[in-house]
Amino acid sequence: MLRKMGEAVARVARKVNETVESGSDTLDLAECKLVSFPIGIYKVLRNVTDQIHLITLANNELKSLTSKFMTTFCQLRELRLEGNFLHRLPNEVNTLQHLKAIDLSRNQFHDFPEQLTTLPALETINLEENEIVDVPVEKLAAMPALRSVNLRFNPLNAEVRVIAPPLIKFDMLMSPEGARAPPR
Repeated sequence: MLRKMGEAVARVARKVNETVESGSDTLDLAECKLVSFPIGIYKVLRNVTDQIHLITLANNELKSLTSKFMTTFCQLRELRLEGNFLHRLPNEVNTLQHLKAIDLSRNQFHDFPEQLTTLPALETINLEENEIVDVPVEKLAAMPALRSVNLRFNPLNAEVRVIAPPLIKFDMLMSPEGARAPPR
């Protein structure tokens, strides 16, 4: 078990070093078995955080993200967090003023993360396969750049299904009422 942990830590370190050395705008830590964002990464990336525009933390075991994560990587354009155990976002997500796309699919959200409705550049929100019942349709309708919200395979209430279509000017993807996600 210790050997596997050591390999996972080495893999994360390698990926972080590649980002720093190559001057890449992408940090890809997908499928690294992370339960939290490693604190040491902030120090290693301190001189390049402004140039990182895409972070992928998909298919890990994250239960939460810290406010420090949001404020450190405030230049993000895309954030991929699908396939974790997230159920909420920190309020500091509102510092991601340049964010265009966020993927929160296959997590454990019961409430729509309303902080996202304050992001002026946000074009795409993916919340497929969560447990969301209610959606702030009016706030979403007021978002200037929003083009797509994916809410497939969420137990949306009937009110959302009826109210949303006439109010929105973006694509809202919903499954038929009662539809279940295919087994993973």
